Amino acid sequence: MPKHYDYIIVGNGLAGLQLALALSKDIFFKDKQIALIDASTKTTNDKTWSFWETKTSKWDAITYQNWQKAKIITSNKNIDLNLTPYTYKTIRAIDFYTEAKAQISLQGNISFLVEHVTSVTENETVLVTTEINNYTANHVFDSRVTNNIKSKLPDYINITQHFKGWVIKTETDCFDTDTITMMDYRLKDGNQTTFTYVLPFSKREALVEFTYFTEHIVEDQVYDKYLKQYIKDYLNIKNYQIIETEKGQIPMTNFPFDKYNTEKVTKIGTAGGWVKGSTGYSFKHTEKKVDKIITNLKTNQLPTKNLFKSKYKFYDKVFLKVLKDENHKGEWIFQQFYNKNSIQTMFRFLDEESSFKEELKVMYSLFSWSFIKAFFKTL
Repeated sequence: MPKHYDYIIVGNGLAGLQLALALSKDIFFKDKQIALIDASTKTTNDKTWSFWETKTSKWDAITYQNWQKAKIITSNKNIDLNLTPYTYKTIRAIDFYTEAKAQISLQGNISFLVEHVTSVTENETVLVTTEINNYTANHVFDSRVTNNIKSKLPDYINITQHFKGWVIKTETDCFDTDTITMMDYRLKDGNQTTFTYVLPFSKREALVEFTYFTEHIVEDQVYDKYLKQYIKDYLNIKNYQIIETEKGQIPMTNFPFDKYNTEKVTKIGTAGGWVKGSTGYSFKHTEKKVDKIITNLKTNQLPTKNLFKSKYKFYDKVFLKVLKDENHKGEWIFQQFYNKNSIQTMFRFLDEESSFKEELKVMYSLFSWSFIKAFFKTL
């Protein structure tokens, strides 16, 4: 007979490990048998997560750097932002993986299985098949973007946030360690939404990332070309060493991922629609989704109950519609966002914690024919 678990988590990425951490820390689940299955042991620093918070949090011990000032630079405007009471924080993936695995491993009821999952089949229980074993579970949390999802994605709005970043080290002091550059739109790849993102870790070390919000990705050398140009022409740095590289693709879509949840299988992470459609931010959204799932499990509800707020899905869809139809307007959109609204209002809006009055103000700041058309098309 296949080994049976109360819960199986497929995938040890951000969502899987955050969920496992929450289960491991709640005494309610101490007698539950839990397995995390992933072919990767998560031993490399494959990405950087950034987010904002107003308070100290469970992630402070592994926060790599934090800032309370930011700037947005467009072709015709510099916007300086005082983030208080928010703090913008960055976590290196390797630090998160290492800490999460260490804490989870302390629990005798949670197992890590280094195997590749090939299928998840729902019957009286859920059968999880890997390349070498079969397992069953009462409930499975599945982070795989499966083929049945991929085949239907083209029917919806799809923008990809794709990027390449270099952590560079300089020979002299070059960076202002107090301020991040959230978006610098001065360097463009044609008539598309592209920007550069800079996180200064010290006076001589920073992550410089060139980012696209477009339907199609580009070749590796294209990112390199713009990174080199930005460092040379905008940061005025001639001599530097590339000490780390990261690349990524984040889906920004209105695809209804939640429709693929069932009574016994919950899709999580990107596959569950946990990445915010209009921005690609996921770290804090994942934390909130995990908290809600834990509450639902403890009250014998479906894990997905009240996991999403429909009005924010609507806002995201309008935004994505404009970006798809008029991609060059990305610079104008973000300039309006941060020039006509306080950064605190914008953070609450992006965190899906804003008041209706704030939401009206944000939407009004984007009032234009493009958004009117997108609004009615979305309706």
